[in-house]
Amino acid sequence: MALYSCKLGSADGRIIYRELEASEPGALQKSLEEQGFFVFEVKKKPLQFLFDKGLRRRTIDNRSLLTFNQEMLVLIKAAMPIMQVLDTILEKHEGGRLSEVLRQVREDVKGGAALSVAMEKHGRFFPHLYVASIRAGERTGDLPRTIRRYIQYLKRVEAIRKKIVSALFYPVILLVVAFAAITLLLLYVVPTFSQVYAESGSQLPLPTQMLIDFTTFLRRFFLVGVVLAMAGVAVFRSWSSTEKGRFFVDRLKLRIPLLGDLYTKYSVASFTRTLATVLGSGIPIIESLRMSLGTLNNVFMERKLFEAVKLVEAGGRVSAAFERIEIMPPLALRMLGVGETTGALEEMLVDVSDYLEDELAERMNILTTAIEPAVMLVMGLVIGLIIIAMYLPIFKIAGTVG
Repeated sequence: MALYSCKLGSADGRIIYRELEASEPGALQKSLEEQGFFVFEVKKKPLQFLFDKGLRRRTIDNRSLLTFNQEMLVLIKAAMPIMQVLDTILEKHEGGRLSEVLRQVREDVKGGAALSVAMEKHGRFFPHLYVASIRAGERTGDLPRTIRRYIQYLKRVEAIRKKIVSALFYPVILLVVAFAAITLLLLYVVPTFSQVYAESGSQLPLPTQMLIDFTTFLRRFFLVGVVLAMAGVAVFRSWSSTEKGRFFVDRLKLRIPLLGDLYTKYSVASFTRTLATVLGSGIPIIESLRMSLGTLNNVFMERKLFEAVKLVEAGGRVSAAFERIEIMPPLALRMLGVGETTGALEEMLVDVSDYLEDELAERMNILTTAIEPAVMLVMGLVIGLIIIAMYLPIFKIAGTVG
């Protein structure tokens, strides 16, 4: 997601400046216009790839948002006025970015603004989906139910994220250790042997000579390689943040063998769970579909799903629209069809999300189980070949003496 500076005109004639995150400027402008704003300018903040880490630190993570909502739910259910709720939470969270944002929200609410309006001013910290859910809760007069549903949504999102991180943790550690071991051999152990063989003046076997030449090249141009790699990463990140670059990278993610299927399942599961959460907040289906698109963080999938949204707007069924764009497995499509027929679309969306997440977890488990021995086998082969190549001259001398 990139950060954009937006100059907007409101319905009452005011000029508003906001900083908002979006996958591409066109989608952001369309979203703002649908919210009733006149868009004067949408300009991307420059050099974001240099400051991404700092920008992320200034947002509120899912865990903090979950804690905040759990506290707010308890206090609202205790029949506390919203001002008193915010004051109580602020007393507990002295210091930190969350308290700073909540203090500004409190001032706006004190000035007569609705909670959703006050939160909407801080789009970097409160997701659009969350603000829309709060607005729907205010509209229906059942804010506790809306917050409870959003808490369930955050818990499930955090649970699937933890599963993915834990599944990838050990293979990543193995890869890092393998890379470090091979680098150590090439940069420190091989040169020691090379010096001994150079002093002996004997002719080396071809594999040994090739390894020594490669190591010499690596040591000589190691720093240059690091600098070029860093420059390449910076250029790639800058290009991939453009509209064309982002579209290309996002499409590539879905086409990587094995991983592309996992990424698709994760994205669709996230989309269906988000859609169920928004629908459960009392927001109409078309608006819910449009809002859920913004949570995908994949331009290619957003465009495909936007085609489905247009089909639903034209009067089509949700299941038929998803079937047309071919991103869901047949069983999930049948489940959605049943949900529409029985009037239980929201519950069936949750079931589809559970089904896809279970499939994702199973595939991740199989993949990581296969990756671990594969990495160890490749690491053993590479290290073994390096050691054999370095000891070949010694074997040759021993054979000659024998």
